[in-house]
Amino acid sequence: MPTAIAKTTIADEPPADIEILPKEVSTEKRFSDPRNFINRELSWLEFNRRVLEEAQDPTQPLIERVKFLTIFSSNLDEFFEIRVAGIKQQIESETSHLGPDGLSPTDTFNGIQRVVRELVAAQYALWNEELLPELAKNGIRIPKMADLSARRAAWTHRYFQEEVFPMLTPLAVDASHPFPQLLNKSHNLLVRAKTQRGGERLHAIVQVPRVVPRLIAMPRGKGEEPWVYIYLASLIKQHIGELFPGLILDGVHAFRVTRNSDLYIDEEEAENLLRTIEHELRRSSRGNAVRLEVEADCPKDFRDLLLKFFSLTEADVYKVDGPLSMTHLTPLVTNDAFANLRDRPFQPARDPALPPHVNIFEVMRRQDLLLHHPYESFDPVVELIEEAAQDPQVLAIKITLYRTSGDSPIVQALINAAVAGKQVTALVELRARFDEAANIQWARQLEEAGAHVVYGVVGLKTHCKALLIVRRDADRLRHYVHLGTGNYHPRTARIYTDFSLLTCEPQLTEEVAAVFNTLTGLAGYPGLKKLLVAPFDLQKRLIGLIERERDHALAGKPARIIAKLNHLVDQETIEKLYEASCADVPIDLIVRGICSLRPKIPGLSENIRVFSIVGRFLEHSRIYYFENAGQREVYLSSADWMPRNFFRRVEIAFPVEQPALRDRIIDEVLPKFLHDRVKARELQPDGSYRRLKPEGKEPREQAQLQFRERSRRLEKKSRKPKRTALVKLTPIRSIANAEKS
Repeated sequence: MPTAIAKTTIADEPPADIEILPKEVSTEKRFSDPRNFINRELSWLEFNRRVLEEAQDPTQPLIERVKFLTIFSSNLDEFFEIRVAGIKQQIESETSHLGPDGLSPTDTFNGIQRVVRELVAAQYALWNEELLPELAKNGIRIPKMADLSARRAAWTHRYFQEEVFPMLTPLAVDASHPFPQLLNKSHNLLVRAKTQRGGERLHAIVQVPRVVPRLIAMPRGKGEEPWVYIYLASLIKQHIGELFPGLILDGVHAFRVTRNSDLYIDEEEAENLLRTIEHELRRSSRGNAVRLEVEADCPKDFRDLLLKFFSLTEADVYKVDGPLSMTHLTPLVTNDAFANLRDRPFQPARDPALPPHVNIFEVMRRQDLLLHHPYESFDPVVELIEEAAQDPQVLAIKITLYRTSGDSPIVQALINAAVAGKQVTALVELRARFDEAANIQWARQLEEAGAHVVYGVVGLKTHCKALLIVRRDADRLRHYVHLGTGNYHPRTARIYTDFSLLTCEPQLTEEVAAVFNTLTGLAGYPGLKKLLVAPFDLQKRLIGLIERERDHALAGKPARIIAKLNHLVDQETIEKLYEASCADVPIDLIVRGICSLRPKIPGLSENIRVFSIVGRFLEHSRIYYFENAGQREVYLSSADWMPRNFFRRVEIAFPVEQPALRDRIIDEVLPKFLHDRVKARELQPDGSYRRLKPEGKEPREQAQLQFRERSRRLEKKSRKPKRTALVKLTPIRSIANAEKS
């Protein structure tokens, strides 16, 4: 079957500041030149710019715009906690290490400052000039305290005295009271006061309590009265004088500190990894400060005092004209009363082969199944584990758990299976960033139930998504396997785009069993045929597949590469893509986040296009497609093309070999991403992105919308009652034509 994805070659002129190296330069030097690589941190900021653009898009429903504003802020917090913290450590240690792009840590930090200040200014301008007025037009107000009516002001005072005041603890800062250890991302007020006019200046810190909502909804009367919210910090600031009776307040200003939140664990020295991580979690909440956010009107002497307290410089302070964190706006996003200002509700469809209450094991013996989440429900995966826990014919369950929800039905099913006497083995990744505490909690629950809990492999994160069920069928012992690109997390499965493969194909399932044995036992990696496994051979074999496409192109055979990823950073892989491009291999890369490759440079990457799609759902699936001289191959994976995924994580890339499922990905899924002209942006050689729009007679296609509409049709079809009355038969040819349309 010929591919539905047409070959495209692009040869736009590069920007003036990118020099084209002459072809006489050695191949190795030409591909590895630092000018051919985009800095990974600056590329990530461009991704977050695309998130901000979704908030800026006036065609989005209003509350969806607010949602993207909160995502932008949350992303930026994590960026400072991890990436900026690491760069500052490199600067302090005076490391001379340069990345593939040739920038030093100081160069990178300076670039980050410039871009972040630009983005934050745009974020708050959007909030103050567009979103706040639009919210007010739709009956949602967040007024300043001074603008409240007398009735509302009286209510806020009562609320402060009854609900907030008892929580507050003023902390003096003087010779006998050192500056308090404030928690990461905590919201605080710096107070300056005097004992009398002209007396000694005193300082104190008031922490904004975390147990009180940061955005407080005021009571609503009858009728069409608007929703009115107030910021908790503004409420405390308004009445803070009640905490300091007898003093004259000389200034009160809010600030927020971001700290280094990365965990530092030497596993070989840690006798008990679980306890070590618990200790590191407590320590990381008080790690070194990396960013200080203050109100726009905070005077310089206040800023200087805070910078001194946190051992920061002026380069680390960011002045904001509004709430110190847009994540505090989440109550607006989650309020069901604003449903008319959000996206149309979406209910995932069930795969027709997996109706409710079907015996999933019987279905898997007949056929492989491919589920595209969130358009197709994740429920069958949960039901498979629940059925395995109850089925007396199931003898063992093995699973990797990187992230899952706190009330996960999957964890409960595993506990039930262990209690029932089944052999349950869970490879739990305790170092899943920002989910460490939750993972520790349910890992202990599994252990208490009698499951074997393995805390990964020394030096590696277990990031692959694999489930193996051993069942005694009537004919023989059989392996049933689920492999996925996303986590065993029922909640995120409704907002992340991922794939699930359900199979009992003998060779593939035997290889999954071999991977589990390698991870839990003492045996070395045996080498596998179907699965590509990091850190053992994923990068090596992936590069071999890229080189094979290069060789096919040079031999005049069909060649093509399409990869859908979260991030593309690995230098060696990028150089091989450049090499394939120079051999005239058409390459399309759908990279949601970081991309260090520069596309569309003549003589280097003129045959490479890079797209990014940011939309309602988080693009999370990884797809690798190779034309292979007409013998098309598709792999799905948990792995991005980054050094951490290739060498510091356990990852699996697995083939989709059943022809109908493979062709669905190649001929239906990938073309929709490549033809998106609503949510897609194209990477330019200078590292910027250009939003794509229909050209000529191109339709205004949107990949995620098309997948949703397909799901709605599927769900509607599955709910349609079957007719029992006699009907006139429709000719086969007419049915075929109707399906095509």
